[in-house]
Amino acid sequence: MASSSSSMATHFLILLLLQFSFLFNNLAAKHGSHATRHHRAHNRPHNHSSTSNPRLQQAYIALQAWKRVIYSDPNKFTSNWVGPSVCSYKGVYCTAALDDPKIRVVAGIDLNLANIAGSLPDELGLLTDLALLHLNSNRFCGIIPETFAHLTLLFELDLSNNRFVGPFPSVVVSLPTLKFLDIRFNEFEGALPPDVFNRGLDAIFVNNNLFTSVIPSTFGTSPASVVVFANNKFGGCLPPSIANFADTLEELLLFNTSLSGCLPQEIGFLYKLRVLDVSFNKVVGTIPYSLAGLAHLEQLILGHNMMTGNIPEGICILPNLMNFTFSYNFFCEEEGICQNLTSNGIKYDDRRNCLPDKPLQRSKKQCEAVYKHPVDCLEHHCSGGGGGTGASFAPMPAASPLASPPTHS
Repeated sequence: MASSSSSMATHFLILLLLQFSFLFNNLAAKHGSHATRHHRAHNRPHNHSSTSNPRLQQAYIALQAWKRVIYSDPNKFTSNWVGPSVCSYKGVYCTAALDDPKIRVVAGIDLNLANIAGSLPDELGLLTDLALLHLNSNRFCGIIPETFAHLTLLFELDLSNNRFVGPFPSVVVSLPTLKFLDIRFNEFEGALPPDVFNRGLDAIFVNNNLFTSVIPSTFGTSPASVVVFANNKFGGCLPPSIANFADTLEELLLFNTSLSGCLPQEIGFLYKLRVLDVSFNKVVGTIPYSLAGLAHLEQLILGHNMMTGNIPEGICILPNLMNFTFSYNFFCEEEGICQNLTSNGIKYDDRRNCLPDKPLQRSKKQCEAVYKHPVDCLEHHCSGGGGGTGASFAPMPAASPLASPPTHS
């Protein structure tokens, strides 16, 4: 299965490179280039030798420098990285240059799942024609070279599931054409730079690192369709600027990020949203009723927080809702159809709340302790940049989750 998936990914990568090349050749033609409007992706330069192609010579220098700092390659993935014919190297993909279709260049590198150990040398900055760099699931370590600033055509950067360290690699924020950024499952630390949301990224994956501080106040200014912050320690509240994601955001995963305060009503503006997961945080207050307008919502995960109030019927009748998890909170009532979500074919988990006549709920003492200190989200607003809502209380400790939480269906 893994081999088949890798093969499919490789074919898709090649197709992307060809389409990327064709798009830019057309743009060049519109601006007076001598290039014709034919499909450049089908052109094959006659001279592939790096000795007659300065760009392939630079790529040869870069890739040989990289090979020298590869300390373990148990699958012999880079065993054919020998000699100047870099376009024949495994995992290296060449195509016509965007500015001159007669010149062949290295436009993509895909080392996903290669299990290689090593680091990234400064010489990788010589790969100035690179559009895609995929290094998922290896053992690369160290920091991201500042020379990545020269990779001005980079469109996709996947460094996930490695052992990179240091602060957020701010050099990637300066890349003008970057659309896909995946640095999850590493050991990056510190704060996220606010500019990460000002660069037109379509997908932002930073989960499972060591990031701290707060969610930047610029959160929401990006046209991203997917944002995954999970398993970090950002803290603070979710700023109302999230409304700026309205026209693009489809998936928002913020579980286990130390998020606090109330959920802003502005979440209801995200009319394209399909997945919302804010579980395992310190969210308080009621469920914003504006969520009842999210007609595309499929997954709503609110479990393991400190939320109170009712479960609104408007959410339970959302036309595409398939999974609604609100266990380990302090909800006290399920409105209407919410009392029987299985009748709508919705999987749900309502354990450890304060719901009368439901099994596996909190004790009366726990519930009363919380409802003595109600939270009014209308009186407390998150100003962004980690500004707290001021809404807080100290609930009784939640019961320990079961090893395999049951899901009703």
